Amino acid sequence: MADRLTYRPHHFLCSLGFVGKGYSDAFTANMTEIVEGRLRRAEGAAVEIEVVGAADDICGPCPSRRGSGCTGQAKIDRLDAAHAKALGIAPGDVLSWGEALERMAALPADVHQTICAECQWLSEGMCEAALARLQGKA
Repeated sequence: MADRLTYRPHHFLCSLGFVGKGYSDAFTANMTEIVEGRLRRAEGAAVEIEVVGAADDICGPCPSRRGSGCTGQAKIDRLDAAHAKALGIAPGDVLSWGEALERMAALPADVHQTICAECQWLSEGMCEAALARLQGKA
């Protein structure tokens, strides 16, 4: 399906918490198009996402991207493994954004402290606040 997105496991929570910040102007524009232009629209819950184990649709214009990998690949692999386990997903899985939201809503409220421990955006609190809103706790 042409409209299907590809996502590394850790990009599900990144998309939930996205507030217009990124690694570069091109990266931020791309993420805005995906998150606000597709997922947060009324029909966004139906968008299909294929879980992948390498660079995905969000990674496209990232300045740290190197082919299908990243300059911080070891950290990205750890983030992906932790998120995949928490969300019960693996490369090759296909789920809708609505199904992803249900899985994220079922996560413990403090999940970010463990699965996002290495993320440079953790201290910003964006993802934690977004998860609290999704869970109806904010």
